[in-house]
Amino acid sequence: MVQRFTLYKCTLAFYCGEKIMRKFILINLFFLFTILGCTSTSVKVATIRIKGSDTMLHLTDLLAQEYMEQNPGISIYVDGGGTAAGVRSLIRGEVDICSASRNLEPEEVKLLADIFGSIGISYLIAKDGLCIYINENNPVKNFTQSQLKDLFTCKIINWKEIGGPDKPVSLIVRNPNSGTYLYFKEHILEGGDYCDNTLIGLTTENVIDIIKKNQYAIGYGGVAFKSEIELAAIDNILPTEENIRNDKYPITRYLHFYTRTQPTGAVKDFIDWVLSPKGQSIIKKNGFVSLFEINY
Repeated sequence: MVQRFTLYKCTLAFYCGEKIMRKFILINLFFLFTILGCTSTSVKVATIRIKGSDTMLHLTDLLAQEYMEQNPGISIYVDGGGTAAGVRSLIRGEVDICSASRNLEPEEVKLLADIFGSIGISYLIAKDGLCIYINENNPVKNFTQSQLKDLFTCKIINWKEIGGPDKPVSLIVRNPNSGTYLYFKEHILEGGDYCDNTLIGLTTENVIDIIKKNQYAIGYGGVAFKSEIELAAIDNILPTEENIRNDKYPITRYLHFYTRTQPTGAVKDFIDWVLSPKGQSIIKKNGFVSLFEINY
C-alpha cells in the first residue's frame, strides 16, 4: 500500500503596536491522502503553547522549528512579551510552558499552588550571562559590581567619575515585565530602585540599537547577543562561555521552562528533547551556554 501526506507549515508574525512584541505562531497542518483501495492510518496531532521571556524568544523559536521538522504531528505556538507575562498566562491556563529568565516569585508560586495544587515544575534548559552592553567607542571596558549599582541608581551620573570622558551617562534598561529587568534589580541593585531618568528598551534588540547610536549609553542583556554589541567585563572577568559555565562570571543565571504540573505526552517529549544533546546543540549555536559540553 502507498500512503502520502502533505505538510503545510505557516509562520505568521504579529507585531503589537507600541509594545513591539513579536508573536510567532508556528502551525503544522496535516492532510492525509490515500489512493483508491488503500487504507489509511491516523496521524497523531498535538499542540504546545509557549509564552514568556523575550531573551529566550529567538531561541525558543529555533527549538520549536527544529522539533516540528523532526516531529510532523506537533504544532508549537511561541510568544514573547516578557517573563511576567508568560507566568500570568501559565497561571491562567493559557499556555503549556512559560519560558523564563528568572525564578518564580513567591506570590506566583502561591497562585499556582492555590489554583493547581502544585508549586510548578522548573526545567533548567540553558545558562546565560547577564552582560553589560557598551558602545564600542566607550573607553570604559570594565566595571565593578559596586560601580554598576551606583550607575543604575544614579549615584554615578558622569563617565569621568569612573575614568571615562566628561560626559553624562545614558542608562538603558529592559521593560519591567522582563525577567532580565528584575534579575538585574535583585542581583546588581540589591533590591534597590532604578533611577528615574532611564530609557526603556522593550526588547534586547531595542537596548542594543540605542547603545550603538550613543557612545555614552550603557545597558544590559543576555550573552547570546554578543556578536551584535560590545560586552564589558565585570570585576575584570569577561562573559565567556567557560566563565559562565563554571560561574566565574559574576552574573550568571539559568533559563527556565516552567509547567504548572508534571508534564506528560507531547509537552514532556518536547522538554526531554530540549534537554537532549540535539536540543542543547541548538542552544549553544544560538549563543547561550548549554548545560553540558557539546562537541560538534
